[in-house]
Amino acid sequence: MKIARFSRGEGVIAFGIIDDEDGELVVLKSDPVFMGFETTGERVPLAEVKLLAPVIPRSKVVAVGKNYRAHAEEMGGEAPAEPLLFLKPNTSVIGPGDPIVLPVQSEQVEHEGELAVVIGRIAKNLTPEEASEAIFGYTIANDVTARDLQSRDGQWTRAKGFDTFCPTGPIVETDLDVEHGSIEVRVNGEVRQQGDFADLVHSIPDIISYASRVFTLLPGDLVLTGTPAGVGPIVAGDRVEVSVTGLGTLGNPVLDSPLKSA
Repeated sequence: MKIARFSRGEGVIAFGIIDDEDGELVVLKSDPVFMGFETTGERVPLAEVKLLAPVIPRSKVVAVGKNYRAHAEEMGGEAPAEPLLFLKPNTSVIGPGDPIVLPVQSEQVEHEGELAVVIGRIAKNLTPEEASEAIFGYTIANDVTARDLQSRDGQWTRAKGFDTFCPTGPIVETDLDVEHGSIEVRVNGEVRQQGDFADLVHSIPDIISYASRVFTLLPGDLVLTGTPAGVGPIVAGDRVEVSVTGLGTLGNPVLDSPLKSA
């Protein structure tokens, strides 16, 4: 089932189930992560709405570093024996078509396309076998990173945490074949990253289990699963597109911070 969060008219934001055959959204009464799939009976043409970030985490974005061996190697190291966790603030989340804004503090901002898991229930101390029970669905994310600040700071909070540094969308798919899926990242149409989810160092169940033993995962939390090799710079005027099998394409333009002209 494909779920979208969308806007129409003046300040009207809603959730809907995508009917691909008719090109419409079946409008839901509320956020399905919390309230299920009860519909209003209304249908809205997809062409008449703007798709938004499909999930705005109430709590946090959990991410995993160096979870593809080739990416770990390009970053100058080996893949960690355990998932390497870090957090991005929920204020970094934007939706499809929203601009990635380059901060004045950095001169080297890079793309990192990833598969993201949407948590659907409170999850604490799960085993890998129990992890699937906590998954609501999957979406696309871009773990935008100020690489120079990451190196300079010696930890990743600032480098990963700027506003607009977590594009997500365009939809949530509740039933995705992650065993055979793949990801591709393009900048201005040029392929930069490609990876198969079968190549993840730590599997999605292992990541969710591991994270749930560190902190409680809450409904609406996002868990980013790692990026393949090929990360690289983005500059103002670029357009970054992240495509995932079964999820479509997340596209975002890149803009300079307005502070640069101040």
